[in-house]
Amino acid sequence: MPPLPRSFFARPTIEVARDLLGLVLRHESPEGPAAGRIVEVEAYLGRDDPASHAYRGPTPRARIMYGPPGHAYVYLSYGVNHCVNVVCEPDGTAGAVLLRALEPVLGLDLMARRRGCTDPRGFCSGPGKLARALGIDLARNGADLTRPPLSVEDGRLALAPARIETSGRVGLRVAADRPLRFVEAGSRFLSRGPGFGRAGPKTSGRGSPSPGPRA
Repeated sequence: MPPLPRSFFARPTIEVARDLLGLVLRHESPEGPAAGRIVEVEAYLGRDDPASHAYRGPTPRARIMYGPPGHAYVYLSYGVNHCVNVVCEPDGTAGAVLLRALEPVLGLDLMARRRGCTDPRGFCSGPGKLARALGIDLARNGADLTRPPLSVEDGRLALAPARIETSGRVGLRVAADRPLRFVEAGSRFLSRGPGFGRAGPKTSGRGSPSPGPRA
């Protein structure tokens, strides 16, 4: 499946976040290929989002969030887990989508070895888990997602709006109530239940999320 074009990513972050559900993240590593369908994401905006790394402007760490779109923003969280984000918005505007969970579809034996478990539901059920399962680390920070070795591919059956559920973001101290977490309804591979978090009421469908510490 060919990777998506850059124009897919050069759109508002919330739109890209919702449209990433069902797409495939693929990593070609020296150990072999691994891939999974994206089933859970969180949108992180720019200076209007205090939970975003871009909130204080284009610092050395956050500069990548200001573009160009279609690149990976990979960082190490608390010195332990790598987190993979997709840079969005036109060049010069900050935005990124944190990939929180995948449904494994390729390289399951490799994922099992990397994760040290045998249940596919646990391979990629969290941002650190999915990075480890796919073998993604800081060496992929800035990778062009429109081409290998790390790419986003259109291998999905399009999700109807009713199959997308919305909630607050997970594990934040600020702006946790903003409905910027999107999940595939009914997926067995999520990091948390669809309504998890300190959000307001959970909504289904397109909804009207308000624009705004992860990406």
